[in-house]
Amino acid sequence: MAAGVELRSAAARTRRPAQPIDRGTARLLATWVRTQAISSERHLAALRPFSWSEFGDPATGPSRAHLAAVNETMAGLREPLHEATRDLRRVAEQAARQPDSQRVRTVLRAKSKTYRLVRDTERIWDFYLELFNQRQSSFAPWLVAADRIALDCYQYAYLGIGKWRSIPTPPPFCYLEPSHGPATSRRGIPLQRLSHRINPFPLIQLPFHRLINPWTLGAVLHEVSHNLQNDLGLAKAVPMQVAARLTETGVPPTIVSQWVRWNRETFADLAGLLLGGPMIVGSLFDVIARDPRAASKFRARDPHPASYLRGKLNIELLRRMGFPKRAEQHERAWHAMYPRPKLIGAPPALLASANKAVPAVVQAMCFTSYPTLGDRKLAQVLRFEPKEQRMVEEVAERLACGVSPGVAPERFLIGAVRYALEQRMAPPKRLANFFVEELGRRAR
Repeated sequence: MAAGVELRSAAARTRRPAQPIDRGTARLLATWVRTQAISSERHLAALRPFSWSEFGDPATGPSRAHLAAVNETMAGLREPLHEATRDLRRVAEQAARQPDSQRVRTVLRAKSKTYRLVRDTERIWDFYLELFNQRQSSFAPWLVAADRIALDCYQYAYLGIGKWRSIPTPPPFCYLEPSHGPATSRRGIPLQRLSHRINPFPLIQLPFHRLINPWTLGAVLHEVSHNLQNDLGLAKAVPMQVAARLTETGVPPTIVSQWVRWNRETFADLAGLLLGGPMIVGSLFDVIARDPRAASKFRARDPHPASYLRGKLNIELLRRMGFPKRAEQHERAWHAMYPRPKLIGAPPALLASANKAVPAVVQAMCFTSYPTLGDRKLAQVLRFEPKEQRMVEEVAERLACGVSPGVAPERFLIGAVRYALEQRMAPPKRLANFFVEELGRRAR
C-alpha cells in the first residue's frame, strides 16, 4: 500500500463517527461531566485570597504586607486556573447536552488540565496557609519575637548605609520547622516548595529547640544576614572582594576558590556577630562545637566552612570589633576544645594558609568600603562597640528582674538573655518567658 493511502486510511479512522450511547448511560454521563465542572469551580473558589482577620490576633498574625504579597502571587496562579475551569464548564455542558464518546474524551482532557493546575495552585496555597496558621498556635509569641528581631536588623542596616536605597517590603517572616535546622529562603528567588515560583519575602525557618532557648537565637541574625547580603547589593561584590584580598595575601588560587565558595555562610556569621555583639559567638559555638572529627571534617562542596575555621573567623572579627579580652577568652576555649588543629580531607594548603586567610576574609567582608553601602564598611553600617555591649548587659539585668528593658533594640535581647543565663542572674525558664513577653509586647 502506498504511503499516501496509509495516511488517508489513518485519518479516516480518527474521523470515525462517535459510537451511539444508550439513554441510561447518556443520563449518567451528563450528570458526571457536570459534576466535574462543579467540583473544579468549587475548588477554585476555595483557593481564595487570604484575609487579615482570619489568622487570630492581628498583633501576632501575618502583616497586611505579607498577605498582599502572597495574594498577588496566588492571583497570578489562579488566572490560568480560571481559564481552564471555564473551558471545563463549556465542554462539560456540550457533553451533557449530547453525550458521546468523543465529547466525553474532550471533557476528560479538560478535567486533567484543570486538575494539574489545581494541584499546583493548592500546593502553594497550602504552604502559606500552614505558615500563617502557626500564628494562631501557642508558638505565635515566639515567632513574633523572632519577627521583631529580624525587622530590627533590617531597620538598623538601612539606617546605617551611606546612601539611599529603596526599602524592601515585606520584612522577613519566621516560621517553625521542627524537623530541620535554621534556614532561610531569600526574597526574589524561585523556590522548589513554591513550584519554582518567586518567593515574595524572606522566610526564616526555625526549629523548636531554638525557639524555646532564646539564648541560641543568634541563628535569626545569621539567617537575616543572608537576606541582607542580597538586599544590600553585596551578593556579587563580597565574593569578588574576598578573592581579590586573598590573592593579594598570597593564598593559592585553589584555596581562594574554596573561600569564595564559602562567602555566603561566612558573611552571615560575621554580619550576625556585628548585629548582635560578643554574646553571639557563644550562640554560634552552640552549633559548630561538635566532636573533633565532625568539627574538622572538610567537604569541598559544603557551603559552610569547616567548623574549626568558622570559630577562628568569629574570634578574629570579635578582636577587630574592639573586644580583645573576650576574643582571647573565646580563642583559649576554642583551642581547649580542639587542641590539635586539623582539617580532615582538606588540601594541606587550606590549613597551612588559614592564619593569613582568616584575617584577610574578615578584612574583605567587614572592613572594606562597598559602593552599595554608600562607600561604607560593613562594620560601620552594623556598628557594635563596647558601649553597645554595656547596653546588652544592662538589658540582661532588667530581664533577670522581670522589668522592661527600656528602649534597647530588639536584636540586643538575644545577647542579653544569653548574658543573663551565663551569669546565672535568673532561672532559664524565667529568662525565656521575660524574653518572649517583652518582644511580644512590642509587637502590639
